[in-house]
Amino acid sequence: MGLSAEQIATGLAHIAAINPSIGQALGKVGHPEPRIRERGYRTLLRTIVGQQVSVAAASSVWAKLEALLGQDCDPQVLLDAGFDDLRGCGLSRQKQGYARSLCELVVAGELDLEALPADDEEAIAQLIRIKGIGRWSAEIYLLFAEGRPDIWPAGDLAVQVGLGKLLGLPDRPDEKTTRALAESWRPHRGAAAIFTWHCYDNPAL
Repeated sequence: MGLSAEQIATGLAHIAAINPSIGQALGKVGHPEPRIRERGYRTLLRTIVGQQVSVAAASSVWAKLEALLGQDCDPQVLLDAGFDDLRGCGLSRQKQGYARSLCELVVAGELDLEALPADDEEAIAQLIRIKGIGRWSAEIYLLFAEGRPDIWPAGDLAVQVGLGKLLGLPDRPDEKTTRALAESWRPHRGAAAIFTWHCYDNPAL
């Protein structure tokens, strides 16, 4: 489960007290809706399925996977599936490699998605052991599926653009600058990230 509406509001109130421009933007665009994903293996598998394809294409592949593997898409069942069967669902050779990497770690007990380390950086380090899951995907999972309050995906283009708009910067900040600008917003940077996405393409700003 991701951050609740109450958690987002509390976090943004804290940040607005530090940076009045955030409060002014809140008055114009309102609070963002929570972004919530299911915790666990299925969400990470869906992340892999959805990489570099449209939402419609990802939904189609996922429906075929559920038909082949069962609604739970059990990791052992996926590992037992043949290459051609998974290819028929729409999974390329590369994505099959990513999916198998995830399933192997889960089945072997090397990745316990119900007990990731409490430290965010340690949790990210665990998740990026999965082939095809980079830092950004790990951060999104921890924010949307676990509701960790201080996740700040500074490498996200929309976060950078949204932050630039919020702070009235002349140019989009790079990842290093984006990270530095939000340092004083700890431990509420997750709410800030959700707000930057809300502001990214908002005509009210």
